[in-house]
Amino acid sequence: MSEPKNALPVPEAFVLHQRRSPVTDPWHPIYARTEAEAVVLGLRVAEQHCNSRRFLHGGVLASLADNAMGLSVHQASQSRDRPISSGALTLGMSMDYVSTASIGTWIEFRSRVHQLGGSIGVVDCLVVDSQEKLVARANATFRYRRDDKAHASRAS
Repeated sequence: MSEPKNALPVPEAFVLHQRRSPVTDPWHPIYARTEAEAVVLGLRVAEQHCNSRRFLHGGVLASLADNAMGLSVHQASQSRDRPISSGALTLGMSMDYVSTASIGTWIEFRSRVHQLGGSIGVVDCLVVDSQEKLVARANATFRYRRDDKAHASRAS
């Protein structure tokens, strides 16, 4: 997908997010920046992301925080040489909405993976604007399967 004409600038190191889903397709363009142990998602708030008061909708915030945290579990598993063989499935998630974001605001979903066990990961996500104002925070637990081939080769 290409960027829309007359789009506001996107911060350096962010590229169009290539992973697509029927849930997030209407919200594109969504951007991503890959770090050692996380995938940071970015979004310029537009009308399709907003509630009737023209603020970023809580459902969009929750869905993209969940997405960023799940992608970060996978990224951290690779970085820590503990690859997982399946996508991370959300077991539980909580969300705190701290402030609002209006149309035109740049938002980032920054995850931190705190624990990667045998099949469970614990992650949080801070959602901030370009001024570092906290918009929301999320905590989640994910379930996944380890890549048995990689795990077996490390054990031998």
